[in-house]
Amino acid sequence: MRKVKAMERQYRVETDALGEMLVPADAYYGAHTARALHCFPVSQLRFPRAFIWALGMIKKHAAITNGRLGLVPQRIAQAIQHAAQEVAQGRWDDQFVVDIFQTASGTSVNMNANEVIAHRATELLGGKLTDKLVHPNDHVNCGQSSNDVVPTAVQMAALDGIVHQVIPALNELHAGLSRKAREFHSILTIARTHLQDAAPIRLGQEFSGYAAQVEHAVDRLWNVEESLGALPLGGTAVGTGYNTHPEFARLTIAGIAAETGLALEETRNHFYAQSNLDALVEASGALRSVAVSLIKIANDLRWLGSSPRSGLGEIKLPAATPGTATLPGKVNPVLCETVIKVGIQVMGNDAAVTAAGTFGEFQLNTMISVAAYNLLLSIELLAAAARTFARHCVAGIEADRKRCQEILDRSLALCAPLAPVLGHDKATEIAQIAQEEGRTVRDVALEISGLSSDHVDALLDPERQTEPGGALMSVTVRNAEPDSDQTLARGPELPSHGSDS
Repeated sequence: MRKVKAMERQYRVETDALGEMLVPADAYYGAHTARALHCFPVSQLRFPRAFIWALGMIKKHAAITNGRLGLVPQRIAQAIQHAAQEVAQGRWDDQFVVDIFQTASGTSVNMNANEVIAHRATELLGGKLTDKLVHPNDHVNCGQSSNDVVPTAVQMAALDGIVHQVIPALNELHAGLSRKAREFHSILTIARTHLQDAAPIRLGQEFSGYAAQVEHAVDRLWNVEESLGALPLGGTAVGTGYNTHPEFARLTIAGIAAETGLALEETRNHFYAQSNLDALVEASGALRSVAVSLIKIANDLRWLGSSPRSGLGEIKLPAATPGTATLPGKVNPVLCETVIKVGIQVMGNDAAVTAAGTFGEFQLNTMISVAAYNLLLSIELLAAAARTFARHCVAGIEADRKRCQEILDRSLALCAPLAPVLGHDKATEIAQIAQEEGRTVRDVALEISGLSSDHVDALLDPERQTEPGGALMSVTVRNAEPDSDQTLARGPELPSHGSDS
């Protein structure tokens, strides 16, 4: 008898279509959620804050619409609106307890929201959690189905995260890289292809390439705005929109758009919008492209900053943490490595989203919860990584001018402009002698080319080689007599059409 009373103090009995369920006495969720907890104890993975925010926003504006259309009593609609706003703000996040690996359409997480909002609305109306003043299905879920609410919430959360988190973080990174491009413009170093010396380049030009890469990444993300913003809300179970008011979706989506500032509209074809995850796959692909770009930039910076003495060392990366307890003074490029790790995770997430997208049989994709989790995780990771990279790495990068000049002076790639004048074989000979004897290309060229010092200096001028049309200078020299005093004009700035890698 005492055990029964103890249980009664800790739990309450609620019912759903399958019968009674014990629910923690202080829980705002109900029988459906409790049953999901019992059936799907698979992982510790839960829907993220962004998704819960989106669910709250949908339920809030659905209540406003249903009250306006007279489908739900105004007093109840207002209580639901208030409770859903609290959900959107994060007050009841601890009540969203169902596993990511759950029922196919996300019914469990939709009912989780309906039950939490219904119980909280009941409380706001003066009732207790055991009262039934607000019904999770009849009132909170009025005009809706898990099949249209869950994909709508995922698309909203993804679009909001991309527009308000990832893009601003990338814009900040772009600004930082652009500043470094201007700051390093006067510094000459050597470009590399196949990890080998290629041709002179301005360090600022390298950084301008990184900045442009981020700029294009932002453009790719803006391109998914239209597809993510076309919401399936209003299609209910299979896209026909049965059991919902013809104006429900338009009014609800308009309210959400007005509050969030997102470019949202009702899909033009509900049968399309609810039967596949194409919008999520597209968005995930764009995020994967961003990840690949960030990996490339971070890895380049890791190489350029490698080792203060035995590596490239053209730039100095900010010291974030001590490198190791066993090697005093060692500082590792941990911020670059963090960005690379995030990029790899996002690529893996994209593989999961893509695979999930292939399970859209007939009018429903059964893998939406997995796609949602991975897509929203990618958004969260990329936003944080780009912001951290910009603030704690890129902003503090310094150029080692002396080291850049040393690398440039000793590079065999400087001999390339000699080929149009002396011929490929002679230029190759100069490079080979310089390599074998540990000398500079200039010294060897002065010794065996037969060209005057002025001509050699003009040909090997690395600054001229970093500008469009710089190769025209070689033609001018080739057409002149080797001992001529002819002035080497820079020539018009024409684009270079193709070069050997």
